[in-house]
Amino acid sequence: MTDTALNAFRRVQFDVSDILRRAQGDVVGAFGLDPKESPHQIITSRAHWRLRDYGGDDRSRSLLIIVAPIKRPYIWDLAPSISAIRFCLHQGLYVQLLEWMPASPNPGNCGLDEYVLAISEAVATITSAAQGVKPSLIGHSLGGTLAAIYGAFSPQSIKGLVLLGAPLCFEPSASQFRDALVTLVPQEISDTDPFPGSLLSHASALASPGTFIWSRLMDAAMSISDPLAMEIHARVERWALDEVPLPGKLVHQIIEWLYRENRFCRGMLEIGEGFVGPSNLSVPTLVVVNTADDVAPSISLKPFADAMAKNVQIIEYPGELGVCFQHLGILVGRHARAQVWPEILSWLQSQN
Repeated sequence: MTDTALNAFRRVQFDVSDILRRAQGDVVGAFGLDPKESPHQIITSRAHWRLRDYGGDDRSRSLLIIVAPIKRPYIWDLAPSISAIRFCLHQGLYVQLLEWMPASPNPGNCGLDEYVLAISEAVATITSAAQGVKPSLIGHSLGGTLAAIYGAFSPQSIKGLVLLGAPLCFEPSASQFRDALVTLVPQEISDTDPFPGSLLSHASALASPGTFIWSRLMDAAMSISDPLAMEIHARVERWALDEVPLPGKLVHQIIEWLYRENRFCRGMLEIGEGFVGPSNLSVPTLVVVNTADDVAPSISLKPFADAMAKNVQIIEYPGELGVCFQHLGILVGRHARAQVWPEILSWLQSQN
């Protein structure tokens, strides 16, 4: 009883921390660093998600972005000069984005099954609007992990899959970040209460201070002479303060089923009424690995890709300065925009 009360007290502390960090973000945003998102409309929604439509030139080239269920989705669209969404629109793609709503006590109890079902509904909506033409999926970080799980669950429903820094394999001792995170996060996570975003940020910083603290400070120091790099860094810092609560059930399943037990890579992840793993992911897949990223290193992707049914291509990206977190470099980096994204668009075009 005492442990339960103490855990509840700690949870409340981080709930307050979420509010304070969002307030800090609002202060930073007041200096002209709030996101400048592209115009879009909401075409369908449910309690824990909604589907954004950004439009585009050609519905036969639909691209559905699966964002990570951590913080807000505008990391894909920070400002006109550093927007992955605008880049895709300028290349003639028809762009949609699946946005996850902040968890609440009612109805906040959503897990991997519910998230995969949401992707399924979004894909069906897009396919219907495009008169039967299937979309391609693209996801970054845990958004890419969710996209890969859906691709293994229903490969026939999509045209192709692009994974950007998306961890898929969680073997013990393969990643220091993985090992530290599973040690720090307790196994008795409540799967009924919302999980404060700042608690996950805190755990991540403890698991990899080099990634989330020291390299961040070094990036700021080394970007001082480059105004655009400093602006990108500041905008990412503003985004990082925009905490949102996650469903406790989802956090519990990600930590236990993926990070601790590596069920997806082992082909033992139960979704719906079946099990999914690398051998089920038969859709053409492009994997982008940031070799400077400790959150999703090559070892968290390559074993999974090697076990896939075939038709997988891997691009290595060396990271760059001025992106705040290397894990986000593929979305906000100038080198990534100039060198890697044209390859991504060329690959997507080849699937048509």
